[in-house]
Amino acid sequence: MDHYERIQCAIEFIEKHLQEEVNIADIAAEACFSAFHFQRLFQAISGFSVHEYIRKRRLSEAAVLLKQTQTSILDLAIACQYGSQEAFTRAFEATFGITPAKFRKANIPIFLQKKLDFLDDQKRAKGEISMNKPNIVQLNSIAIVGYAYKTNLNNESYFEDIPRFYADFGRNGHYMRIPNKAAPDMAYGISCDFQDNGDFTFIVGEEVKNLDGELEDGFVHCLLPAGKYAEFRVIDSVQNTRTYIYGTWLPNSNYERREGPDFEITDVRQSVYPDQMKIKIYIPID
Repeated sequence: MDHYERIQCAIEFIEKHLQEEVNIADIAAEACFSAFHFQRLFQAISGFSVHEYIRKRRLSEAAVLLKQTQTSILDLAIACQYGSQEAFTRAFEATFGITPAKFRKANIPIFLQKKLDFLDDQKRAKGEISMNKPNIVQLNSIAIVGYAYKTNLNNESYFEDIPRFYADFGRNGHYMRIPNKAAPDMAYGISCDFQDNGDFTFIVGEEVKNLDGELEDGFVHCLLPAGKYAEFRVIDSVQNTRTYIYGTWLPNSNYERREGPDFEITDVRQSVYPDQMKIKIYIPID
């Protein structure tokens, strides 16, 4: 069973439990992925988060029932896992631009979120597989010292956060407080400590010769494990490259993403911000 078929199993699970409280870990288990990795794949392929999809599907089904049945708005709110009719009304209006009561009475078309079919998406995605073919490389373990930042996968907020992390790292001179540097011109950005709710840590740092010694507050040791990695050269932007990796390349490849951090390396000396950045992204694979 490939990635798309596995994600479609998760979609079927969501549909079956649309009017129940479900958590990401249970949904991801249907696809045999970790919760964090499932969220990243789903978002890259569909363009929105798992939570957003579930919310839109519930509200869309509620919109249909508003027109086809006499079910009360309060009962629909409860079925959609909202704590009150007021909360449901706010969410409905924010999504469709009209309140449930007005929608029930008016003949106004709205865009409903239909059930996703990732198997149809697969046919479209396969044509893009040659866009950025990676090198498959075997790396030794790499010792890193860096500054730890917190961000979240939801709503792709990390795409805005991470450039700010790099700016903070440079503005505050954190790079000057890294001891025993092994490659001073290479800046590492490491995604790790993934949580089921989408939280993760992003470490900005540099390779060091060893991990001995105490560190200043905010700094952490990190050992990138040895193993096989897919190495992607960033030819457009980091955001577009990561979306391509998780939304197109990985689902269509013969590889599985193994556990562990993925990371990017920027050749600082050869890069000119923002249009001539020399960056490679590494994804651990089996």
